[in-house]
Amino acid sequence: MRPQVSRFINNVQRALIAHTQPKSPITESYRTLRTNIEFSAIDGQLKKMMITSAGPGEGKSTTAINLAIVYAQSEKKVALVDADLRKPVIHRIFQISNRKGLTTFLTGQNELSEVLYRSHVDHLDLLPAGPIPPNPAEMLASRRMATLLEDLAGKYDVVILDTPPVLAVTDAQIIASQCDGVLFVISQGKVKRDLAVKAKAGLEHVKARILGTVLNNVDRNSGESYYYYYYYGNKEENPPAAEE
Repeated sequence: MRPQVSRFINNVQRALIAHTQPKSPITESYRTLRTNIEFSAIDGQLKKMMITSAGPGEGKSTTAINLAIVYAQSEKKVALVDADLRKPVIHRIFQISNRKGLTTFLTGQNELSEVLYRSHVDHLDLLPAGPIPPNPAEMLASRRMATLLEDLAGKYDVVILDTPPVLAVTDAQIIASQCDGVLFVISQGKVKRDLAVKAKAGLEHVKARILGTVLNNVDRNSGESYYYYYYYGNKEENPPAAEE
């Protein structure tokens, strides 16, 4: 097997760890994350959830994918939407076509039923990004996008959107204003504190409801290289270790 192919398979397995290793401590920490989010939604409906980060390479897509999987494993009907119209990855991880998707729906080329894919995970449907457009921000800010999110919220128990990093472009802020909550992924040592604060302020500027923060790549010298923590409200929750 060529090294590139082997590396791709390993990356896919890591990105789908909640499905490939459902009894692992890593998967259990995603379930803890799901439980904490559900507790945070006691006083209000939480159906449309956006996952973002301050900058690239912090693990937001991995978090979005595995969080969607553990919600589906609880027998909730879940839609995972790739709203990163600049560097989409969900179609590659699930190995589905990206010739049609969110962008072809927003431009009226396809109906919703034509761009939703049934995944190999029970109860989980996928909406890939589709071809990369020249005007991602304008498409995400369109009335058709807002209508789509409402339609998905009516058809699914949970809608999870993977979006671009907050500091890179305005896309995440546009989507945040249309969602019930935002999960913010930060990689320790990769983003400076002031940039993380700036990204958080950008979300707050559009009145986004920040559910909490996943702190990624925290080495606690206990044999695991990557960790997730979930902070909800002012209380710190320490679920088991999880890999990006």
